[in-house]
Amino acid sequence: MREFANPAVYAVPASGNLTDDVVVNAREHGAEIVFSRRVGADWIDVSATAFHSHVVGAAKGLLAAGVAPGDRVALISATRYEWAVLDYAIWFAGAVTVPVYETSSPDQIGWILSDAGVVLALVETEDHLARVTKHQAELPELRRVVCIDGGDLADLVAEGAAMTDGELESRRRSVTPGDLATLVYTSGTTGRPKGCALTHANFMFELGVAVTVLDRLFDDVGSSTLLFLPLAHVFARIIQVGCVKRRVRVGHTADVKNLVDDLGAFRPTFVLAVPRVFEKVFNTASRRAAASGRGKIFDTATEVAVSYSRALDGSGPGPLLRLRHAAFKRLVYARLLAALGGLTEYAVSGGAPLGERLAHFYRGIGLPVLEGYGLTETTAALTINLPGQQRIGTVGQPIPGTVVRVADDGELSFKGAQVFAGYWKNPLATAAAITDGWFHTGDVGEVDDDGFVRITGRKKEILVTAGGKNVAPAVLEDRIRAHALVSQCLVVGDRRPFVAALVTLDQDALELWAAANGKTRRTASRYTDADVRAEVQAAVDDANAAVSKAESVRRFVILPRDWSEQTGELTATLKVKRDIIMQRHHADIEALYL
Repeated sequence: MREFANPAVYAVPASGNLTDDVVVNAREHGAEIVFSRRVGADWIDVSATAFHSHVVGAAKGLLAAGVAPGDRVALISATRYEWAVLDYAIWFAGAVTVPVYETSSPDQIGWILSDAGVVLALVETEDHLARVTKHQAELPELRRVVCIDGGDLADLVAEGAAMTDGELESRRRSVTPGDLATLVYTSGTTGRPKGCALTHANFMFELGVAVTVLDRLFDDVGSSTLLFLPLAHVFARIIQVGCVKRRVRVGHTADVKNLVDDLGAFRPTFVLAVPRVFEKVFNTASRRAAASGRGKIFDTATEVAVSYSRALDGSGPGPLLRLRHAAFKRLVYARLLAALGGLTEYAVSGGAPLGERLAHFYRGIGLPVLEGYGLTETTAALTINLPGQQRIGTVGQPIPGTVVRVADDGELSFKGAQVFAGYWKNPLATAAAITDGWFHTGDVGEVDDDGFVRITGRKKEILVTAGGKNVAPAVLEDRIRAHALVSQCLVVGDRRPFVAALVTLDQDALELWAAANGKTRRTASRYTDADVRAEVQAAVDDANAAVSKAESVRRFVILPRDWSEQTGELTATLKVKRDIIMQRHHADIEALYL
């Protein structure tokens, strides 16, 4: 048993709640810009005073609609300005936000709304409205559904016009740090999602620490970020609430296809994303370079960036490496950074492990990716790499006021004021997750002498081969997925004679690769193509170089279709649903061992 504690630097106050930031901002910094709304092709600034006014209008509407203290209100929408307004409006009304991924199916929505006992649902589109009403007969507590794009939100605000400021303020001030702020349902890689009950105190502690230790992101003059991850996920949401607290300008976009254009127009100073986004950015740049005949230059620039970053952790880059790095900074790296708007100084990664090589690449081009670690149950971050205190290959040190423990079997457990009280209406699951105040993460890892945490895999996902070798799939999957042609990878081998892998291809990358290699589109799209298989074999060989022979991937199969959220193999945050894939591809897995 091993423990490491980081001393506390923040204590949750005895009174107040998350809405205090909105009130204080409007009163003391009313003219400051806190949001920019996308209206057509333009970004329209929103001051602290205007944001407060929008929140108050919606909150009064909720009161007029009969929303009582502690009532659960669902919010189903893509990432947009109204999401922020309605989240705070629900809190102003003393209610509890139940965010639902806007891509959720009718059955998923029905389950969450039923389990949470939602009384009112705020939905973005007519399609969302239809998904909710499909199960409305089974939701006796649901009294009303408000459609944002359908004009219902304006009606709701109009209904609340008769409510007085005093009535709303009385309701707002009645909320204490210990009151429930939100039920965030886990993305459900296995089984039905469980509702994580997070209080205002959980958020207040997490933010009180995070905005302090990440002061270079939150406190610089002109700081801004463009949010494109789903706000139903606690990672994006905690950043948004932190930005409101520190008056960092926030923009929203749900159009990932035009993300580069939006980044160029908004010009954020920092961005946050899941590792798959960083992989896609790198792979897109790589294949475009190859398609234009500059593939070898890009590959060399990549090696120089990685070497330069690795040298920063040692005695520093030598004269020749510095010279080569400076040359590629002008020729290659500057273009990549310009694609993010030209002002981005840091990126924050969470939700899944970021490959070490990819982290070195980004730091080498001048964009440190601050990798952290946390779960929905812990209000996002438990650990984080900090600017100027980054150790690539780890997820950083525990944030101040947090203690980490490594059990004899390698499982990581944590204590801290950001850890939730339990799962909504699920005492058995709560008892299994929390013992004597310690939250058991289900993740396996290590802690360095100075507290830097390394995640080596999921406890339930550790494979034990027929020969008794323990294998952590994440190490292999991350490296295989780093190849430009690879979209997804799942490593198998539990109780099998050797380790194998299922691989899917990135169709966009495949088309560009085919054009660069003189193949017809029809030929290139065939997953049995010998040259395609050779490319994937190179990715597998690279992954195998990071592990022992007993852990190496001996065989793989390239599947004819990629996995997606729409077809049920990925969660909304692009995590692989291992159990579902294992079931659907049982025959493919068996064939690997014939």
